[in-house]
Amino acid sequence: MLLDGEEWAAKFRDFQQEAWRLETLPQYRVPQEAEEIEAFLSGERIDPHAYSNEYTDDLKQLRREGKSKGRVHIVTRPLSDYLRYEFMYYQPHAWAGEDIRIMDVTDRPNPLAGIQDFWFFDRSEVVLMNYAADGTQINREVFEGDVAPFLEYQRIAIAESVPFEEYVKGLEL
Repeated sequence: MLLDGEEWAAKFRDFQQEAWRLETLPQYRVPQEAEEIEAFLSGERIDPHAYSNEYTDDLKQLRREGKSKGRVHIVTRPLSDYLRYEFMYYQPHAWAGEDIRIMDVTDRPNPLAGIQDFWFFDRSEVVLMNYAADGTQINREVFEGDVAPFLEYQRIAIAESVPFEEYVKGLEL
Protein backbone atom coordinates (compact mmCIF):
# COMPACT_ATOMS: atom_id res chain seq x y z
CA MET A 1 0.00 0.00 0.00
CA LEU A 2 1.33 3.43 -0.95
CA LEU A 3 1.15 6.26 1.58
CA ASP A 4 0.55 9.93 0.95
CA GLY A 5 -1.22 12.90 2.44
CA GLU A 6 -3.25 12.26 5.59
CA GLU A 7 -2.33 8.56 5.80
CA TRP A 8 1.36 9.49 5.82
CA ALA A 9 0.87 12.30 8.35
CA ALA A 10 -1.04 9.90 10.61
CA LYS A 11 2.04 7.68 10.96
CA PHE A 12 3.84 10.52 12.76
CA ARG A 13 0.81 11.54 14.77
CA ASP A 14 -0.24 8.05 15.88
CA PHE A 15 2.96 6.17 16.75
CA GLN A 16 3.08 5.16 20.40
CA GLN A 17 6.78 4.99 21.31
CA GLU A 18 9.28 5.43 18.49
CA ALA A 19 9.58 6.71 14.94
CA TRP A 20 12.98 5.90 13.47
CA ARG A 21 14.54 6.39 10.05
CA LEU A 22 17.45 5.00 8.08
CA GLU A 23 18.79 7.49 5.52
CA THR A 24 21.20 6.16 2.92
CA LEU A 25 21.49 8.81 0.21
CA PRO A 26 23.99 11.69 -0.14
CA GLN A 27 21.18 13.96 -1.30
CA TYR A 28 17.42 14.18 -1.40
CA ARG A 29 15.70 16.31 -4.01
CA VAL A 30 12.88 17.99 -2.11
CA PRO A 31 11.29 20.82 -4.09
CA GLN A 32 10.38 22.73 -0.89
CA GLU A 33 14.09 22.91 0.04
CA ALA A 34 15.41 24.30 -3.27
CA GLU A 35 15.48 27.97 -2.20
CA GLU A 36 17.02 27.15 1.19
CA ILE A 37 19.74 25.04 -0.44
CA GLU A 38 20.51 27.84 -2.89
CA ALA A 39 20.80 30.28 0.02
CA PHE A 40 23.01 27.82 1.92
CA LEU A 41 25.31 27.46 -1.09
CA SER A 42 25.50 31.28 -1.24
CA GLY A 43 26.78 31.31 2.34
CA GLU A 44 23.61 31.87 4.37
CA ARG A 45 23.36 29.93 7.64
CA ILE A 46 20.77 29.55 10.35
CA ASP A 47 21.62 30.30 13.96
CA PRO A 48 21.12 26.85 15.53
CA HIS A 49 20.70 28.40 18.99
CA ALA A 50 17.81 30.61 17.83
CA TYR A 51 16.27 28.24 15.30
CA SER A 52 12.79 26.97 16.08
CA ASN A 53 9.96 25.79 13.88
CA GLU A 54 7.03 23.41 13.88
CA TYR A 55 9.38 20.42 13.59
CA THR A 56 11.49 21.36 16.63
CA ASP A 57 8.31 22.14 18.59
CA ASP A 58 6.95 18.71 17.65
CA LEU A 59 10.19 17.03 18.78
CA LYS A 60 9.98 18.73 22.17
CA GLN A 61 6.33 17.67 22.52
CA LEU A 62 7.17 14.06 21.65
CA ARG A 63 9.84 14.06 24.34
CA ARG A 64 7.37 15.39 26.91
CA GLU A 65 5.04 12.53 25.94
CA GLY A 66 7.82 9.97 26.45
CA LYS A 67 8.10 9.20 22.74
CA SER A 68 11.27 9.22 20.66
CA LYS A 69 12.23 10.09 17.14
CA GLY A 70 15.56 9.20 15.65
CA ARG A 71 17.57 8.47 12.58
CA VAL A 72 20.87 7.18 11.31
CA HIS A 73 22.26 8.74 8.16
CA ILE A 74 24.88 6.74 6.29
CA VAL A 75 27.48 9.07 4.77
CA THR A 76 30.81 9.13 2.95
CA ARG A 77 33.30 11.98 2.82
CA PRO A 78 33.62 14.44 1.33
CA LEU A 79 30.11 15.34 2.41
CA SER A 80 27.80 16.39 -0.39
CA ASP A 81 26.51 19.97 -0.45
CA TYR A 82 23.12 18.55 0.47
CA LEU A 83 24.48 16.78 3.55
CA ARG A 84 26.27 19.93 4.69
CA TYR A 85 22.96 21.78 4.29
CA GLU A 86 21.04 19.06 6.12
CA PHE A 87 23.60 18.96 8.95
CA MET A 88 22.93 22.66 9.56
CA TYR A 89 19.38 21.67 10.62
CA TYR A 90 20.41 18.50 12.42
CA GLN A 91 21.95 20.53 15.25
CA PRO A 92 18.75 22.27 16.42
CA HIS A 93 16.81 19.06 15.78
CA ALA A 94 19.19 17.14 18.06
CA TRP A 95 18.90 19.82 20.74
CA ALA A 96 15.10 19.56 20.47
CA GLY A 97 15.26 15.83 21.19
CA GLU A 98 15.80 13.89 17.97
CA ASP A 99 18.38 11.11 18.31
CA ILE A 100 20.43 11.78 15.18
CA ARG A 101 23.37 9.50 14.48
CA ILE A 102 25.87 9.31 11.62
CA MET A 103 27.40 6.17 10.15
CA ASP A 104 30.44 7.24 8.15
CA VAL A 105 31.50 4.45 5.79
CA THR A 106 34.23 6.38 3.97
CA ASP A 107 37.08 4.10 4.96
CA ARG A 108 35.24 0.88 5.72
CA PRO A 109 32.65 -1.47 4.28
CA ASN A 110 29.05 -0.38 4.66
CA PRO A 111 27.36 -3.00 6.88
CA LEU A 112 24.00 -1.93 5.42
CA ALA A 113 24.98 -1.76 1.74
CA GLY A 114 21.96 -2.31 -0.45
CA ILE A 115 19.42 -1.51 2.28
CA GLN A 116 17.04 1.22 1.19
CA ASP A 117 15.72 4.15 3.21
CA PHE A 118 12.86 3.34 5.54
CA TRP A 119 10.87 4.61 8.48
CA PHE A 120 10.19 2.23 11.36
CA PHE A 121 7.21 2.95 13.61
CA ASP A 122 7.05 1.36 17.07
CA ARG A 123 9.43 -1.35 15.89
CA SER A 124 6.44 -3.06 14.27
CA GLU A 125 5.59 -1.19 11.05
CA VAL A 126 7.97 -0.36 8.20
CA VAL A 127 7.43 2.21 5.49
CA LEU A 128 9.86 1.88 2.58
CA MET A 129 11.03 5.17 1.16
CA ASN A 130 11.47 4.70 -2.59
CA TYR A 131 13.82 7.13 -4.37
CA ALA A 132 15.23 7.56 -7.86
CA ALA A 133 19.03 7.50 -8.15
CA ASP A 134 19.17 11.32 -7.98
CA GLY A 135 17.33 11.43 -4.63
CA THR A 136 13.89 12.30 -6.02
CA GLN A 137 11.22 10.53 -4.01
CA ILE A 138 9.13 8.10 -6.02
CA ASN A 139 6.74 7.02 -3.27
CA ARG A 140 6.31 5.65 0.26
CA GLU A 141 5.18 2.07 0.60
CA VAL A 142 3.98 0.11 3.63
CA PHE A 143 6.11 -3.03 3.92
CA GLU A 144 3.89 -6.07 4.27
CA GLY A 145 6.26 -8.76 5.48
CA ASP A 146 8.30 -9.86 8.47
CA VAL A 147 9.85 -6.81 10.17
CA ALA A 148 12.60 -8.89 11.86
CA PRO A 149 15.24 -7.90 9.26
CA PHE A 150 14.45 -4.23 9.89
CA LEU A 151 14.98 -4.71 13.62
CA GLU A 152 18.43 -6.03 12.72
CA TYR A 153 19.10 -3.13 10.30
CA GLN A 154 18.21 -0.69 13.06
CA ARG A 155 20.43 -2.52 15.56
CA ILE A 156 23.38 -2.46 13.14
CA ALA A 157 22.82 1.18 12.20
CA ILE A 158 22.81 2.29 15.82
CA ALA A 159 25.78 0.12 16.80
CA GLU A 160 27.88 1.28 13.83
CA SER A 161 27.11 5.01 14.12
CA VAL A 162 28.00 7.86 16.42
CA PRO A 163 25.85 10.68 17.79
CA PHE A 164 25.60 13.62 15.38
CA GLU A 165 27.25 16.09 17.74
CA GLU A 166 30.22 13.77 18.17
CA TYR A 167 30.54 13.29 14.42
CA VAL A 168 30.59 17.00 13.55
CA LYS A 169 33.11 18.05 16.22
CA GLY A 170 35.97 19.62 14.29
CA LEU A 171 34.27 19.26 10.90
CA GLU A 172 34.13 22.32 8.66
CA LEU A 173 30.57 22.42 7.36
